[in-house]
Amino acid sequence: MTSNVLHFHTDAEIHKATETARQTFRSGITRPLKYRRHQLEQLWRLIDDNTDLIIEALKKDLHKHKNETILGELIPAKEEINDALEHLEEWAKDEKVVPALVNRMGVTCLKRKEPKGTTLIISPWNYPFFLTIGPMVGAIAAGCTAVIKPSEVAPHSANVMTDLFARYLDNSAYIVINGAAQETTKLLEYKWDHIFYTGNGMVAKIIMRAAAQHLTSLTLELGGKSPAVIDEHANLAVAAKRIAFGKTFNAGQTCVAPDYVLITAKAQDKFVTELKKAFDELYSKNPQKSTDYGRIINNRHFHRLSKVLHENKSGDIVIGGETDEQDLYIAPTVIANVERDDKLMEDELFGPLLPMIQVADVDDAIEYINSKDEPLALYIFSSNKKFANKIMDSTRSGAILVNDTLMHVAEGNLPFGGTGPSGMGSYHGKKSFDAFSHERSTMVKDLNVVSEAAMSVRYAPYNDTNLKVARLVLESVPRFKKSFILKHFKWVVFAIIFGIGFKRFA
Repeated sequence: MTSNVLHFHTDAEIHKATETARQTFRSGITRPLKYRRHQLEQLWRLIDDNTDLIIEALKKDLHKHKNETILGELIPAKEEINDALEHLEEWAKDEKVVPALVNRMGVTCLKRKEPKGTTLIISPWNYPFFLTIGPMVGAIAAGCTAVIKPSEVAPHSANVMTDLFARYLDNSAYIVINGAAQETTKLLEYKWDHIFYTGNGMVAKIIMRAAAQHLTSLTLELGGKSPAVIDEHANLAVAAKRIAFGKTFNAGQTCVAPDYVLITAKAQDKFVTELKKAFDELYSKNPQKSTDYGRIINNRHFHRLSKVLHENKSGDIVIGGETDEQDLYIAPTVIANVERDDKLMEDELFGPLLPMIQVADVDDAIEYINSKDEPLALYIFSSNKKFANKIMDSTRSGAILVNDTLMHVAEGNLPFGGTGPSGMGSYHGKKSFDAFSHERSTMVKDLNVVSEAAMSVRYAPYNDTNLKVARLVLESVPRFKKSFILKHFKWVVFAIIFGIGFKRFA
């Protein structure tokens, strides 16, 4: 059984955790690939052995149906682990690079993939397992240690992670700290080698200010108002079903949920009809009685959504609108004819409310999108490539998905991350490994007369002859000016330099 009583760690426990994680990293035990592989395998077993326990925790925290937990949290997390296990040696091996001509003699150049060090992972409440384990996969694969701060807003999930991480993982390298704003603030006082935060922009600014004190690198996975642009000639029935899915999965509490729809007046009424059909098919005519439909996480977020719904100055509720505070229930709700400056359009909604704004055409839609902050995702529904390409070429967003919602997050071969206010950096697949790694540029040179001869023109006493020879080697000719002779001329010059140098050192 999971508990909603969450033990908040003391300042002394936080200090001990940070020091333990730091000392463990300095000891070097997390660097061998054998250790990393074992920890990743244990993380996979943690999920596989405790699926029912995790489902129970998420049911209590978010009223998540087990299908949403398995499809939206556990399978993606296990796939991230599988990907890292399959490619760990490839990702971690040194990468040789071909040196420039001046360094060609007796020189080896490579990029070493080294762990950043002791890291801090701060995860959110909406997908508490996947959005904690995903970054952890990157930290473990890269050879880092991590202190993990799960969200106190999902206490059952936080308790399960606290217990399971301590039982399955090396608890001198991967340590959970529980708490709220005070405990997070205390964690941010310490120097970290990397901070990975998933959440909202307001808290991200606080984290950036704290990180700046130590010049700590950051990955920020945020959100924003992700639009869905509907081509009036698209298959509106399919578009409606896919938008209804994306908007109500986890009761709309998803950072890449479609936040609002941009559609022409000509297509709006038919699209609303198709949306209503889609919601009825998904959750019946009374979603509150459906066991498949989630709930709002807590009273604070329920009141936030209720307030923005009832205080909007424009628009007509054409689907849903029902609420039940005791049940934390808000029906899938569509608001048509919303004005562009309405309160609904100010902040990310993060719930099952879907405003619809009428646009004149695709150019009008692009202009409106560009008037807002860059979103984490941008959805386009059209079978017209010119229509889709015009939007892609004229806007900015963390990601683009054409003719579906949410599914790009499940594609491990695509980097996931925002741009501008929707985030900084990316992860998933190899990008997770890269987020917690430092590419250490390394050059190894021979220490002998031959290589020294090749470098002779760099030494004093300087003269014009040596300068001319050095410029011929070091100063590149643009490709558009190269002839066949010029392409091979440097090798001739290099031979001359070597001859000059060898004579000097002979």
